[in-house]
Amino acid sequence: QVQLVESGGGLVQPGGSLRLSCEASGNIVGINVMGWYRQAPGKEREMDATTTSGGITNYADSVKGRFTISRDNAKNTVYLQMNSLKSEDTAVYYCNAYFNVWGPKWGQGTQVTVSS
Repeated sequence: QVQLVESGGGLVQPGGSLRLSCEASGNIVGINVMGWYRQAPGKEREMDATTTSGGITNYADSVKGRFTISRDNAKNTVYLQMNSLKSEDTAVYYCNAYFNVWGPKWGQGTQVTVSS
């Protein structure tokens, strides 16, 4: 079995920054795509950013230029650096990883609140 554990959420003022981390652990054989998704109250979960094991990244238009996804394959960890945060970025952020053996898995989520 494998699991994903997120950290780094919290309360931040508009214009501020946060860095989310997500570490995979367990019987990891390999991980293909890792990514970050958000779910705001009353809305569906949506993709913010993804990265392949080779470093190819993809971003939602709403976060381009503000968020940066990065990955440390040796640590099985993916990061999301979030800058210039807006109130509309308030959501629960979920880490997702596609494990070569186990398929897609989700973390438990971490709350990000952007408010003055």
